[in-house]
Amino acid sequence: MADLETRLTNVVGDRTAKVLSTTFDMKEVGDLLRHYPRRYVVRGELTDISTLQEGDEVTILAQVHSASNRRLQGRKGSIFEVIVTDGSAKLSLTFFNQAWREKELRVGRQGLFAGKVGLFNGKRQLAHPDYEMIPDGSDVDSAVEDFAGKYLPVYPASSKLPSWKIAQCMELVIDSLDELQDFLPEKIREKHSYPTLQQALIQLHKPMDLDSAELSRERLTFDEAFLLQLLLVLRRNELRKLHTQSRAPKPGGILDAFDASLPFQLTGGQIEVCKEIESDLAQSHPMHRLLQGEVGSGKTIVALRAMLSVIDSGGQAALLAPTEVLAAQHIRTFEKLLGTLGHGGMLGAPEHSTQVTLITGSQSAAARKEALALAASGDAGIVIGTHALLGEKVEFKDLGLIVVDEQHRFGVEQRDALKEKAEKPPHLLVMTATPIPRTVAMTVFGDLDVSTLRELPLGRQPITTHVVPVLEKPAFVERAWSRIKEEVAMGHQAYIVAPRISATSNEDADMDFLFGETTSDLASVEELAPKLHGGPLAGLRVAMLHGRMGTDDKDSTMKAFAAGEIDVLVSTTVIEVGVDVANATVMVIMDADRFGVSQLHQLRGRVGRGTSPGLCLLVSSAPIESPARMRLEAVASTLDGFELSRIDLDQRREGDVLGSNQSGTRSHLRLLRVLRDEDLIESARNDASELVDTDSDLSAYPLLQAELKVLQADEAVDYLDKG
Repeated sequence: MADLETRLTNVVGDRTAKVLSTTFDMKEVGDLLRHYPRRYVVRGELTDISTLQEGDEVTILAQVHSASNRRLQGRKGSIFEVIVTDGSAKLSLTFFNQAWREKELRVGRQGLFAGKVGLFNGKRQLAHPDYEMIPDGSDVDSAVEDFAGKYLPVYPASSKLPSWKIAQCMELVIDSLDELQDFLPEKIREKHSYPTLQQALIQLHKPMDLDSAELSRERLTFDEAFLLQLLLVLRRNELRKLHTQSRAPKPGGILDAFDASLPFQLTGGQIEVCKEIESDLAQSHPMHRLLQGEVGSGKTIVALRAMLSVIDSGGQAALLAPTEVLAAQHIRTFEKLLGTLGHGGMLGAPEHSTQVTLITGSQSAAARKEALALAASGDAGIVIGTHALLGEKVEFKDLGLIVVDEQHRFGVEQRDALKEKAEKPPHLLVMTATPIPRTVAMTVFGDLDVSTLRELPLGRQPITTHVVPVLEKPAFVERAWSRIKEEVAMGHQAYIVAPRISATSNEDADMDFLFGETTSDLASVEELAPKLHGGPLAGLRVAMLHGRMGTDDKDSTMKAFAAGEIDVLVSTTVIEVGVDVANATVMVIMDADRFGVSQLHQLRGRVGRGTSPGLCLLVSSAPIESPARMRLEAVASTLDGFELSRIDLDQRREGDVLGSNQSGTRSHLRLLRVLRDEDLIESARNDASELVDTDSDLSAYPLLQAELKVLQADEAVDYLDKG
């Protein structure tokens, strides 16, 4: 008899086990049982051949319509062609030099055929398909029932292992199963009327009916959600057991002085989030909070106030930024907001003041030496930097708060490396300008408290977005350049974004090619800028910005643009986040279909940041009915980043939101979909929280403890460790 950890060689034999291992990385019975069917073919029903697409790996149930063998013209050999049908559409099966198959593949016989759908002379075909004929004298129902029960499961397959061979392996495994112990607590299972683990696994592969298959799939999906939520709840509890120094602001300190100096009022959302953070910082256990907000919603002010609270307590704060452009932007913004409060140690500085310093990998030796000294002495209450902050030579006197900007660009090890520079566990605030759907936040960031900023600061103007269709309306591109000239004539500035740095290289340090491959005709910064400067934008001050420029050049260019000395900035996506020039009112994004939905939303958030309306033009050659064009129309139709994040996630098919190995064979995260399974995830979260409240270390549930250890060992869990 077998259990989930039994080696497959003991059940299916060495040869088949080897193929399962090399093809799907399956080694144990449990690996095979968690290779779930994609769908089911109902016995007696032929496959709908008309739905097959080129490139699909398929298993079909069909009837032989005709068979013929013919000699190849001009060379030796023959081709045996079989036409199969489902009664309404036909499919060609081709075999080279295999005329002997005529005896098996006779007209009128039915069988299961598996292979990869190809096209030849406009006709769909399977070349050298694997097949299993239904024996003569058997009706279809009994033959398929003998083979796989009433419903034939169709599995993710390969040329070496067609779906029915996987089903045959599954049959052997299920027949050999000993009684499986169920790790899901009985009270939770009964609460949801779920089958046992053994029932669920068997019913999913050999269902009595589609309802039982669906309930089994729901049970196994719930398992994934529940284990994940349980892990996050336990981790959150462990974080709260850590002891650290309270960082509550002191009355009359630098935070009060900063609030008094602000020339504008905070929004209601900012005030509420600031209260949440101040409450966290006052605790004796470290804060672990995610701050998400719409583009331009004022996250920077909230983060700065948290830093000043820590400075009031005698500590320091570090801000980790993903790019040097963004790090430099942050230090300019902080210095502007702080004014003389950022002149600590200088003559005439206010009593409560501090210093802000910058540490990057490409700064001069003298500047780096000075910045390192300011951080180590504690004179710099705020230290901003890129990955260079993680270097061994970077030391802090008393690091009390870490702020991670655009957290998705940093790995677990990088955040941990910065934490180790603190004597006591530091407070942590991670920020993202990419709005996250509620269940994604609950699933991926479940061990963090989440704060959300939705409203824009007072006076901020909306952004109008239009698609500029190059194929249908080529003249509209010229109109885009005219709009830029009109805005500049009114004293405003513009961005033009291109997906590539140069035409001669596929490299672009900032571009995320999610949708489509790099091609030579994509717009590039180095080609576009001089063409525009000498053509449609002649007379305007045009400059370039991209990731291959030196730090000093990038910094001076951004300073000049911020100072109004540049009219038009032709850039890659280095300006995607954090760049804040209130006078910029128009953005043209070239080859916009090459960018992801959320990325486009981030980019357009660079305009309309002042009191004048913003305009974003999405230039694209994508055909009108194409998925790429539909993405652009979705971006143009709404400014709601949360709605767009759902569209983006759906377009990516959820990608690796649950870890880069989400679809790996040994991962527990295979069925769960954070958009589709919202209710299931919320239910699992509640069940996990209630269970931990009654048994904080799960000592009464040893099987559940063991299952959690397996999940913790899973490589995908590294992605979940946001703490």
